[in-house]
Amino acid sequence: CCAGTKETAFISAVTAAGLVHSVTRSCSAGNVTECSCDVTLRHGGSASEGWHWGGCSDDIHYGMAFSRSFLDVPLRNVTGESGRGLLAMDLHNNEAGRQAVAKLMSVDCRCHGVSGSCAVKTCWRTMSSFEKIGRFLKDKYENSIQISDRLRKKLRRKEKSQRKLPIGKEELLYVNKSPNYCVEDPALGIPGTRGRECNRTSAGAEGCNLLCCGRGYNTHVARHVHRCDCRFVWCCHVRCRRCETMSDVHTCK
Repeated sequence: CCAGTKETAFISAVTAAGLVHSVTRSCSAGNVTECSCDVTLRHGGSASEGWHWGGCSDDIHYGMAFSRSFLDVPLRNVTGESGRGLLAMDLHNNEAGRQAVAKLMSVDCRCHGVSGSCAVKTCWRTMSSFEKIGRFLKDKYENSIQISDRLRKKLRRKEKSQRKLPIGKEELLYVNKSPNYCVEDPALGIPGTRGRECNRTSAGAEGCNLLCCGRGYNTHVARHVHRCDCRFVWCCHVRCRRCETMSDVHTCK
């Protein structure tokens, strides 16, 4: 379903980024014999500023290479001449995910000195949390670029007026516009949003305004029964009351 859309672009990028992140973490933890920490940084730093490289810096080079070998090589082997445009797009989106991990690398430091004076700092490079990488890629998804499905020498924007604008290696690309996810389409495996529970007060993706696609929502009262006021009775069981609460539930029309 939905090949070449901005959703599949996001999935490709997240998959590639997740592979880099997971493999690199395993390298730093010593769980992979073919890789370890980034040894190129050792013995460097700035003595005049009172810090030096140390610890175990995340070496994403092995993770990046593994991700390319695992995800990109099979794509190149199975795609025929007619699919060269989609192949180039998929390879670009895979690399965009990997570049997100590299771009968001940060430096952590630990202080050393008498009574925590931080006279000297040991620093190392580390990957950001995958949550932060995911937010970065979500932003790229929301600003993804539609490209022409006719591949010439390189990938080109769909809009003729924007053809001369370069395409950054961190951008997510798509060929086909997304289907209408609001309406049920069994042929594409899209369930639609009718009957989905939503949050009336939220402005996010779970909010009724967005999730219900402008159709509005129904409200009904739900009755919840649960155990409450539990206490231990000697000896030896727990006695609880049976409590009921009522709450409003909103579902998309």
